[in-house]
Amino acid sequence: MEIYDLTIHELHDKLKTGEVSAVEATSAMLDRIETVEPQIGSFITVAPEQALADAAAADRRIAAKDIDLLTGIPLALKDIFLTEGIRTTCGSKILNNFVPPYSATSFEKLKQAGAVLLGKLNQDEFAMGSSNESSAYGCTRNPWDQTRIPGGSSGGSAAAIAARQATATLGTDTGGSIRQPASHCGCVGLKPTYGRVSRYGVIAYASSLDQVGPLTRDVTDSAIMLAAVAGHDPKDSTSVDVAVPDYLAALTGTIKGLRIGLPKEYYIAGLDADVQSAMNSAIETYRRLGAEFVDISLPHTDYAVATYYLIATAEASSNLARYDGVRFGHRTENADNLLEMYCKSRSEGFGAEVKRRIMLGTYALSAGYYDAYYVKAQKVRTLIMRDFIQAFEGVDVILTPVAPTPAFRIGEKTNDPLQMYLSDIFTIPVNLAGTCGISVPAGFSADGLPIGLQLIGKPFGEETILRAAHAFEQATDWHMKRAPL
Repeated sequence: MEIYDLTIHELHDKLKTGEVSAVEATSAMLDRIETVEPQIGSFITVAPEQALADAAAADRRIAAKDIDLLTGIPLALKDIFLTEGIRTTCGSKILNNFVPPYSATSFEKLKQAGAVLLGKLNQDEFAMGSSNESSAYGCTRNPWDQTRIPGGSSGGSAAAIAARQATATLGTDTGGSIRQPASHCGCVGLKPTYGRVSRYGVIAYASSLDQVGPLTRDVTDSAIMLAAVAGHDPKDSTSVDVAVPDYLAALTGTIKGLRIGLPKEYYIAGLDADVQSAMNSAIETYRRLGAEFVDISLPHTDYAVATYYLIATAEASSNLARYDGVRFGHRTENADNLLEMYCKSRSEGFGAEVKRRIMLGTYALSAGYYDAYYVKAQKVRTLIMRDFIQAFEGVDVILTPVAPTPAFRIGEKTNDPLQMYLSDIFTIPVNLAGTCGISVPAGFSADGLPIGLQLIGKPFGEETILRAAHAFEQATDWHMKRAPL
């Protein structure tokens, strides 16, 4: 097995014994990036000099017996995380040359653990998209089939795992942007509870929905990454001050008696046959492991997509007002006055999908429509949250598909925004409710495309979904499959 095929815990063991050095591991990963990047396009920025310097520092730590689980591990970040001294674009032309003066808290925590940063990963512009096609730096391609999308918006983060270009990555999830690409690329993607991980230094899309989480090769790595970045941060007013459990200790392998809910609203007529088959197989696996199944209802599911696209776009309209060509980012070279400078800078800097969402959000917040759209959406959001609270009175976790279909072809839905938005129909409710969810490899389509299952947990119930995901992973071998690269 090559170094770039190893999980975090496998590579950690080799670093600890001295079988492999951090510099060797990082060099192997940088070589791998150089080899497959022309086919996949996972990265916006690769930082080889910084990575090798970080690796050399990690080797010194290891030699001094100061080794953490992430010391010397080569990681990559979605290009939405601020990284001091390293360009951060958020997949947009408007931030093409932006180099932040400070770093995101989650990245700082990884650095403190001794992790090595390989570079910044491709994404939908400002995290707005389900396919990675809205990136100003080209569409990342799915390593399993390069004619297909990798999912979005954290498409580069998932593709980099599937293409073995990083041992683990961080992404963000606003409406499914970690779980959906994880499903499409055959890796594990965890969206923690809102407030579990600091958002400080993460470029905002929709502030009441955005959440940071890991994409990894297996569930054990997901637990390691979450433990590293979770915890209260006084710099983030939405960060919740609750204790961080020992997530690795939660991976007991046993789930006998676990009550799993099956919501009737998620198993619908339009579900792809291969996805339905994978879910049926997963349910049988859990039965054999001793889990108990309960039929449940989440009655307001049908309103989730509409609710999300009112709240998220309204918050985006507000958050993206700061990109005005004055303090940072792109400024037009051809403007005769201040108003023209604002208009041209934003028009030249933002892509079509971002403009669409800004306009939708501005409309929803405008006088005369605020109560009818934005306020009504917030009320429906409360109903969706109540659905989950009531469901969790009788079950420990909820099992659903991640996406209604496997990865679709590049260009297939770009001219039909509504069909694109429906790609996140099964993931959006988790963000609206503010709870946690994980995508785990659960099979393949007839075309050889990965399919993931989603486990939804109670607020701050990451231990339980990690335990359930790990038990499934141990009973199957889907996570062992490798994209043909």
